[in-house]
Amino acid sequence: MLVKYIYKFILDGDNSMTKVAIIGAGPCGLAQLRAFESAQKKNEKIPEIVCFERQEDWGGIWNYTWRTGTDECGEHVHCSMYRYLWSNGPKECLEFADYTFDEHFGKPIGSYPPREVILDYIRGRLAKSNFKNQVRFRTAVRWVNYNKDTNLFTVTVEDLIKQKTYSENFDYVVCASGHFHTPNVPQFDGLATFGGRVMHAHDFRDALEFKDKDILIVGTSYSSEDIASQCYKYGCKSVTISHRTAPMNYHWPDNITQAPLLVKADPDNTVHFKDGSKKKVDAIILCTGYLHHFPFLDDELKLKTNNRLWPLDLYKGIFWETNPKMIYLGMQDQFYTFNMFDAQAWYARDYMLGKISLPSKEKMTENSLEWRKREDSLKDDEQKIWFQGDYTKELIEATDYPDFDIEGVNKTFMEWEHHKHEDIMTFRNNSYKSLITGKKSPTHHTPWLDELDDSLKAYLK
Repeated sequence: MLVKYIYKFILDGDNSMTKVAIIGAGPCGLAQLRAFESAQKKNEKIPEIVCFERQEDWGGIWNYTWRTGTDECGEHVHCSMYRYLWSNGPKECLEFADYTFDEHFGKPIGSYPPREVILDYIRGRLAKSNFKNQVRFRTAVRWVNYNKDTNLFTVTVEDLIKQKTYSENFDYVVCASGHFHTPNVPQFDGLATFGGRVMHAHDFRDALEFKDKDILIVGTSYSSEDIASQCYKYGCKSVTISHRTAPMNYHWPDNITQAPLLVKADPDNTVHFKDGSKKKVDAIILCTGYLHHFPFLDDELKLKTNNRLWPLDLYKGIFWETNPKMIYLGMQDQFYTFNMFDAQAWYARDYMLGKISLPSKEKMTENSLEWRKREDSLKDDEQKIWFQGDYTKELIEATDYPDFDIEGVNKTFMEWEHHKHEDIMTFRNNSYKSLITGKKSPTHHTPWLDELDDSLKAYLK
């Protein structure tokens, strides 16, 4: 009976519980802050909130740095962004329902903004609030554990500037640290003695480094297709894309070719492929994905998964089923991004405010397995997009987050897929209708292949 009472206490919460820790001030952490701000503006009482952010400003992975490896404080560099990155999906598919691009910029803009423009947009939504005061910048979370006797989390952090470590107790912990910052680096024979450059996409910073070079890209992820396109745009000599299972079905330029899986690299810069073919290259870029890595979480709280649309052990894709007071945002493989993070944050907020109750652990697990079974049945990207749209819709319908046309978002994704397969090098020249304002975006003033300046100023001129 005592165990059942404790679990009910965990599920249902208590009015005296008022302190929430948010780990990370990237898009997911900012979504959670915005969710609480929205409730506060409606005169709802919200908890005390502390957001811990290792970087010096909010924006998470959208912050660019030239640094790789470790930063000036000796911390692992979070950033996987590079110069000249433009959105690889329509902004209309990620637009906040309560804060449009038109509202932020004061005018319509194209459908594929560069990194700096998107960062300005996501920061802008909270710029006028006082919630930045709740963010402790340059503060790294070192350890989180849960005390079953007190029903509290202890969060141990380090102030990187003062070099001071301290602990605080919280009723809820929201893990919003993302999962695109710890590289998955497979082993290939000969990489240690390969005569050229070897890097993971996480450390890729500037396509100009590879001007007039022959490069090999390993992997068929979004980062591989984008880095290949960037290097082509900025003048590389050739790109070879190595695939494990199947090549990407795009019409590539003549100097971008595809090959089976890399099996060996030689000191003389020759790389060998599974079909026996070989080629000399100047550099190898591993676009092999990222790990869900939470070294700061106790094992009893730690999500362990590969990149899935539906990670197991998370009810509604949000709540750690063993202890739902441990909350995760943005842990899915993603078509939907910002607006899905919002939907998760609003749902998590309403649970923390006591407005949403959760079922038993058994029921939560049963629900998760049903979603996983559906994921396992998906056959292509189109089905995956509709799957994630259904998930986002389910969350939104349970909260006061502004409704938007999810079917329209899905159809825009379909157009996007079509345009990519039509021409991978020109798909960013297309424009789409906002699913929030109903207005079609203008065609950008310069075709993507011709625009070599990715600055906010150049884009908005």
